[in-house]
Amino acid sequence: MEQFVINAVKRTETGKKYAKKLRAQGKIPAVAYNEKGEAVSLEIDAVEFSKAWRTITKTTLVNLKIDGADNRAFIKDTEYDIKTDKVLHADFHIISGEKKITAVYKIRYSGTPAGVLKGGFMVKHVPEVKIKALPQDLPEYVAADVSKLEIGQKFTIADFAFSDKIEVLSDPASLVVSIAPPKK
Repeated sequence: MEQFVINAVKRTETGKKYAKKLRAQGKIPAVAYNEKGEAVSLEIDAVEFSKAWRTITKTTLVNLKIDGADNRAFIKDTEYDIKTDKVLHADFHIISGEKKITAVYKIRYSGTPAGVLKGGFMVKHVPEVKIKALPQDLPEYVAADVSKLEIGQKFTIADFAFSDKIEVLSDPASLVVSIAPPKK
């Protein structure tokens, strides 16, 4: 996947009046927090940020360039105006890459189960999986390929093919999907 670069400039001014002035210039006020909880106030380009924000997931690392210095970061939170379709504020979490983090992923399903094509029903059980890994080892998303499941078969958390760098925190025996027989 493409590595998004978001250029940022440190700012000293704060407040509603200054934030409105920034937005009028096509910029967004932002804050970047490091792993120690220290914060830096920033201003970022609204178009550049929106391009990245609309494309990535919560576990996608971006290159946050603060005054030209590279930082790996997650977009943690945004304040969004649904009336104007614009981002009003953004929060970043800068990471060192040396500390494992825990993430919860909603499971995506790919394929149509063979059992469903024969009249069965796909029953979804656990909607998400919890994993722990270094930020650079986190997957973009977690998908369950259910295309080979026949009637009576099931897909569990243990059936995911995660990298050995990822620690699965969810119960491996938890059912993700099962294929129920047709109703008579």
